[in-house]
Amino acid sequence: MTKARHPARSLPTKAQLLEFIGDDPRRASRREIARAFGLGPAQRQQLAALLGALAHEGSIGRGRRRAKPLPATAMMEVIDVDADEADVVARPLDWAGDGPPPRVRLRRPERAIGRGDRVLARLRLEPDGTYIGDILRIIEAAPERVLGIVRGDRIVPTERKVKTEFVLTRDGGTPPRSGELVVAEVLPTHRLGLPQARIVERLGPAAAARAPSLIAIHNHDIPTGFAEAALHQAARATPAPLGDREDLRRIDLVTIDGEDARDFDDAVFAEPDPAVPGGFHLVVAIADVAWYVRPDDALDQAARERGNSVYFPDRVVPMLPERLSNDLCSLRPHEDRPCLAVHMWIDAQGRKRRHRFVRAMIHSAARLTYEAVQACADGRHDGVPAPAREQAIPHLYAAYHALAKARLERGTLELDLEERKVVLDADGRIDSIVPRPRWDSHRLIEEFMIVANVCAAETLEQKRLPCMYRVHEEPSRDKLDSLRLVLDGLGYRLAKGQVLKSAHFNRILEWAADKPYRHLVNELVLRSQSLAVYSPDNRGHFGLALRRYAHFTSPIRRYADLLVHRALIAGGQFGAGFLPADAGAAFADIATHLSLTERRAAAAERDAIDRYAAAWLADRVGAQFSGRISGVTRFGLFVALDGLGVDGLVPIRTLPNDFYAHDPARHELRGRRTRRVFTLGQAVEVRLASSDPTTGPLIFDLLDAARPARPEGRRKR
Repeated sequence: MTKARHPARSLPTKAQLLEFIGDDPRRASRREIARAFGLGPAQRQQLAALLGALAHEGSIGRGRRRAKPLPATAMMEVIDVDADEADVVARPLDWAGDGPPPRVRLRRPERAIGRGDRVLARLRLEPDGTYIGDILRIIEAAPERVLGIVRGDRIVPTERKVKTEFVLTRDGGTPPRSGELVVAEVLPTHRLGLPQARIVERLGPAAAARAPSLIAIHNHDIPTGFAEAALHQAARATPAPLGDREDLRRIDLVTIDGEDARDFDDAVFAEPDPAVPGGFHLVVAIADVAWYVRPDDALDQAARERGNSVYFPDRVVPMLPERLSNDLCSLRPHEDRPCLAVHMWIDAQGRKRRHRFVRAMIHSAARLTYEAVQACADGRHDGVPAPAREQAIPHLYAAYHALAKARLERGTLELDLEERKVVLDADGRIDSIVPRPRWDSHRLIEEFMIVANVCAAETLEQKRLPCMYRVHEEPSRDKLDSLRLVLDGLGYRLAKGQVLKSAHFNRILEWAADKPYRHLVNELVLRSQSLAVYSPDNRGHFGLALRRYAHFTSPIRRYADLLVHRALIAGGQFGAGFLPADAGAAFADIATHLSLTERRAAAAERDAIDRYAAAWLADRVGAQFSGRISGVTRFGLFVALDGLGVDGLVPIRTLPNDFYAHDPARHELRGRRTRRVFTLGQAVEVRLASSDPTTGPLIFDLLDAARPARPEGRRKR
């Protein structure tokens, strides 16, 4: 019996597709489905993507058969937990269907739940083909794991928040050596005394050069291994053909990155625009990752889980396998590489006049470093090829100066914050910790990337396509009140009631630039800002003073950029790798996930640097240092050492004998008896009391605190 033609002429919903396929025991081909729903040739590509999404969810088999539905009650394994949301994501424990098991969103119960927990849940199928459910009870909690160092018959945790040691159980095999870094599984026990744990993974000596990064990776649960399917897909990838791409191989695009860069995902070009005096034609070309990583394939699933690459002093935990991140998607010099590029035309004041996106093939003319480009701009030409020295770099700098005018005009927030860089020797051990340089060559690339990101957001907004915006909202009222309170005490009045823009904060920074408490003011302004996040809703970027902004320029290391690429490919009808028509519905959940993985990566990177610093200073216990208070908490003071940027803790119990009240609004500890005040940004002298790379923090003793300068006009209280 032949199915009747469906009256609809628009793309069917998931529920309509499931109903259509489920009504016929025979396999429904894509052609039959398109004919039944009256779809034209332009819609068949979207239909293929929709069928692929249903197959990935497990709602249909790869052969178009509808998958066996899940029972009303089933055992589930939790695979993802969002700390900021009320739901968890799980998969059926016993799955016998074709393709991967469906992902089920479960409402979280009152008690804590974590990844790996097994639960009994009541499920229901929604009209869109997805499952949601309620957790009836937790059947089995995932075994708790701890990272620690073997000390005799004990395991000493590396995380400060784990307050107990563990008794090491022996399961045969080669016994671990004292000082070995291990991952252990905590065993259930009802006996008195220390809990027991058994080793499940041995990571080598804790004193090894690579240990700080390994500890940070494990403590922050950074995914490291790739599934076999993803590795196999990456290994089979071949260079993209020219095809219908715009041929930009004759344009002298160059990459500019740090000396230690491991991947090159952006290339830039600038030339004077003969039609506009003082104007420029710019090209920013970004690696075409979407060509190799298609929606919902094995590589895409791995990249989405990671969210971003994570960078440590000795290694990178990449978002994509090295076959892509360091090879096919890396814009190596003198090799053809596929790109998504944007042509931009700006006037002499750096204002964008128009832009155009293309899918292209480029041939990078040179791999340049920030150091070499800056040296060339300063008149030192060693190591810079003649074509780049004579044309590429002068044109890039001229265009940058125009873009800098536009940046100044719109009032981008200009914080003066020092970043630190860990320098390793040939053996991977720490050689020094130095301030990370900040040159015009860095700012040049930043401005080119910013204007390209703006173009991406504008294009997707104009075409009414889903966009993963990079959102930075204005400071909250509470944070502004706290900032206003401290600035008022320093003699700067920040009026209430006015709508603050980033330019207002720049005026505060300019006022404090020549004052002894400028570090304090920069820290306060930074802490008053909202956290930048990803969102499908455009709420502007306060810090950059932009009405719309999206990340487009780093798809090798950020999944959000890959989503933007796919949307641009769909909008420009550039061929394969486009964003499926219904993908925007998941953007809100993905945005929350990516914001969390970004914070996780930043915390892991800071953790690793802290541990490297502790290892570096381990033989300098007792040495004296000058520094500034970088954090004030109820349990003590964090102090950043001058010239190093290394932070350590002065415990409150070691401060001069007094009872100290913590004022979080003023960022102060104030002694009740002595009235002595310790405040953010204050200069102090400290002695290194202990340095333990195992747990990370440096512990300082306070020698004597320089009294904070009292500015003229400071109000008495």
